Amino acid sequence: MAVNSTPESPLPVGEVSRLIGGWIDRLGAVWVEGQITQLSRRPGAGVVFLTLRDPSYDVSVSVTCYRQVFDAVADVVGEGARVVVHAKPEWYAPRGQLSLRAAEIKPVGVGELLARLEQLKKALAREGLFAAERKKALPFLPQLIGLVCGRASAAERDVLENARHRWPAVRFEVRNVPVQGVHAVPQVVQAVKELDALDDVDVIVVARGGGSVEDLLPFSDEQLVRAIAACRTPVVSAIGHEPDSPLLDLVADLRASTPTDAAKKVVPDVGEEYERVRLLRDRARRCVAAFVDREERGLAHALARPSLQDPHRMIEERAEQVTALLERGRRALRHHLDRADSELTHTHARVVALSPAATLKRGYAVLQRAGGHAVRDPGEVEPGETLRARVSEGDFSVRVDA
Repeated sequence: MAVNSTPESPLPVGEVSRLIGGWIDRLGAVWVEGQITQLSRRPGAGVVFLTLRDPSYDVSVSVTCYRQVFDAVADVVGEGARVVVHAKPEWYAPRGQLSLRAAEIKPVGVGELLARLEQLKKALAREGLFAAERKKALPFLPQLIGLVCGRASAAERDVLENARHRWPAVRFEVRNVPVQGVHAVPQVVQAVKELDALDDVDVIVVARGGGSVEDLLPFSDEQLVRAIAACRTPVVSAIGHEPDSPLLDLVADLRASTPTDAAKKVVPDVGEEYERVRLLRDRARRCVAAFVDREERGLAHALARPSLQDPHRMIEERAEQVTALLERGRRALRHHLDRADSELTHTHARVVALSPAATLKRGYAVLQRAGGHAVRDPGEVEPGETLRARVSEGDFSVRVDA
């Protein structure tokens, strides 16, 4: 329930602390999981003090328990261990501090950790964070590589030395962070985000050596997995050795079995590239030589054709054909004209033979009336009518007698 207070009627600090303690008391006992970061067991003291931390969200809470409660698990629990605590929240009013009073502590076993990781893996897979279509291709030759690893670690040395041996001009932007323990997750997440925000970084490599399941737990943390999934820069996972498989391997754009393998996959080998260039150059030279040789053979074959060896031969052959055709045409035309002339002569002779003039030359005469009409019947003329007599050499007038 809310407490009414005003500037004129404020609550004393003690009253506020008492009310907070009352509210916390109503929470009751709860089971809490976390990682032990600080452990204090003073000799002879009946109470053990420890700090329980949630590495995913960078939250810690103080825990106290009686010595006999902690002694039950003292042989298997220490700093860095993950435990489940059955505790009741307590509020220490004089100092305004919240703590947990543990009545039972249980270590989290490897089998239980693996089961929880499997559940988290399935949940993230359902969201599509491990889908192949989300993965980005690595650049052929990155100019600047972001590296997240432990300080002065073997993983850092393996990545740097092997990458520079393969491609001496490659540059690195290194972020040294804890790679195990309670501070690993937030600092790895921060380092990845910083490198992803740099425009010059072409690819990010997250590397560490092998270790136990507990040592590699930070790289299966949900917060880190989501941070990697949100990166716009391609990310390479190089965690542990071949059998190790944290969730980071599934969300990364490329998984490398070891840090050395990551260096081999991120940058090309300069010697191999020189050899590839040499082979491609030789192949191109052979292709060009084969092309030129093929074209030379085609040109030689074309030049060997008669039309190119003696280009005037075809014209001369055609000229002879044209001359023969011209002469043939002339002969045909002369023959046609001669035949037409002969026919014309014969026709002219027949016309002359059948013409009235020829008849007149044989002594015949044609009588014509005044209108020019030839007289064919004696009944056509009248006595005393004057007719025109036409003979071969001229004409004259005659009169019709009764």
